[in-house]
Amino acid sequence: MLLRLADPDERYAAVRLCSDLPLSDSQRAYARRNGEWRLELAPPPVARLEYRLEVVHRDGDSECLCDAGNPNRAPGAFGEKSVLLMPGYAAPRWLRDEGVAGSTRELVVRGHGLGARIRMSIWSPKDADPAEGLPLLAAHDGPEYDRLAALTRFTAVGIRTGELPRHRVALLAPGERDEWYSASARYAGAMVRDFLPAIRATVAVRGAPAGMGASLGALAMLHIQRRHPGTFGALFLQSGSFFTPRFDAHQARFPRYRRIVRFVRATLRQPRHSDPVPVALTCGSAEENVHNNRLMARALSAQGYPAGLHEIPDTHNYTAWRDAFEPHLTGLLARAW
Repeated sequence: MLLRLADPDERYAAVRLCSDLPLSDSQRAYARRNGEWRLELAPPPVARLEYRLEVVHRDGDSECLCDAGNPNRAPGAFGEKSVLLMPGYAAPRWLRDEGVAGSTRELVVRGHGLGARIRMSIWSPKDADPAEGLPLLAAHDGPEYDRLAALTRFTAVGIRTGELPRHRVALLAPGERDEWYSASARYAGAMVRDFLPAIRATVAVRGAPAGMGASLGALAMLHIQRRHPGTFGALFLQSGSFFTPRFDAHQARFPRYRRIVRFVRATLRQPRHSDPVPVALTCGSAEENVHNNRLMARALSAQGYPAGLHEIPDTHNYTAWRDAFEPHLTGLLARAW
């Protein structure tokens, strides 16, 4: 696979590929030839690849840019990236389908012990009365999941086609994400004492909600379920940040690395759990978190959880998480509800 960047005016002193692929410095370095920069890249083991280019200017300054020679773009939490689509890749069919009409209610809820308030939106089918008891899906990083992965569109289409029962989605804003989502006992307590009760006071919820999250958001959902059994009836965990020293020592500078490692170690070593709810895990087959996700899936299964890991030919991004909704989130919710 040949990647090119035109540079006839010799503006750049160096060009490097920035992606989640595990490449060495030499493997990601472009070479200059005939007025352009070129990189020969072995076909990556993914169906699509999000990337940027790190360009070094003649004065030594550097910046990361999208690839001007590639019109394909993918949205992300930290801005757009260029994307290479491999032969055979297709976006989910449900993105082209019509869903039921929906409406949202906005809430701001104080988290006792957090010293902060959390914003959330509750999506419901438009014809649902607040007193109608419906199942609930609670999503960490909810606004990002909806904007970048079309979560409520997926929900609306699933309800219209009958693949999912009528339900609501609580889109929880991340707030102090690195602190709250990193196995925080204070955040777990606020979820149980404040956030979920506020939702139930606003709309009728049938049964224990399902919880979902990606990366640290997935870790936080599992932490809440382990610390407060009965809170969630099912978990959808995507690319969970289940840090272990064996695979994630390079994350040691993350402020709450040790707290996460302690929680993950305790979870992996526990022989059983009192509330083994259904769990679907997804992870990019080419991302660094796949190793700790394999460990976690095996441990949860051994503890009695109906748990399975589904590896997606992608890396750590919202489009990959979106592409895993069908059939894995559909199957989990249909089974749980």
